[in-house]
Amino acid sequence: MTAQILDGKALAEQLKGTLKNNVITLKNKIGRVPGIAVVLVGDDPASQVYVNNKLKCAEMIGVKAFTYKFNADISETALVAQIDALNKDSNVDGILVQLPLPQHLRAEVVLTKILASKDIDGFHVENIGRLALKQTGLHPCTPKGIMTLLKHYVGDIKGMNAVVIGASNIVGRPMALELLNARCTVTICHRATKDLADETRRADLIVVAAGVPHILNDVMVKPGVIVVDVGIHRLPDGSLTGDVDFKKVAPLAAWISPVPGGVGPMTVVTLMQNLLLATEMAHHAESIHST
Repeated sequence: MTAQILDGKALAEQLKGTLKNNVITLKNKIGRVPGIAVVLVGDDPASQVYVNNKLKCAEMIGVKAFTYKFNADISETALVAQIDALNKDSNVDGILVQLPLPQHLRAEVVLTKILASKDIDGFHVENIGRLALKQTGLHPCTPKGIMTLLKHYVGDIKGMNAVVIGASNIVGRPMALELLNARCTVTICHRATKDLADETRRADLIVVAAGVPHILNDVMVKPGVIVVDVGIHRLPDGSLTGDVDFKKVAPLAAWISPVPGGVGPMTVVTLMQNLLLATEMAHHAESIHST
């Protein structure tokens, strides 16, 4: 068996074409293109790369990007004040604060200051709540992007035994909710899991978001498994790898996402989908209040 590739890069390019058309439609409806504010604190090289990818995607689909760069020593009070100003800016439909933040800035505090209606990352407690209750909203980008990837390539995953490795608020927990909403039987594994391999061998679908290189290998999966790799790590030789040992797992899997070119592009394009959704929801609310 040779795994088929969950090609996030190719699918993201298709979706950008649709988004570009949707931006034109929104512009005709509201008189301007959607606006995204990107906030970057410090000079972390990886964060700069991620921000640049998001800005390139924004430019490609035709939305307006506002970039705010701050020194790493900015105070939490000053950063929150900037977010408050963006919340009030009628030209800004979505706000993104690039993580991680410097240690003296509490991400859990900063992120909650973004209005839920402009939280296009989907991290706000209200947006996580909407996901948990199966309500339409700004769901977290990486899990939502993975669901789009699976729907496009695999189709219906209802009834599958799904294992999520990792329980972070950004990926693991909302990923489990997405899979539960898709009617999978879901197991979440984490640092206290007693026998990880015993859990993964029973899985039809595994999403690996542990942040540990090659935590999943060939002896931990059954033939025909679907594997989604969220991790990304730079090796000493400069090459990139994921949380999955791709060379060992791919011969056993039915479907597998590569690193790079799998989940990453889907996260970025999903961010733009959330931006357009935030714009639509805001102006729908405005039209209701004006009648």
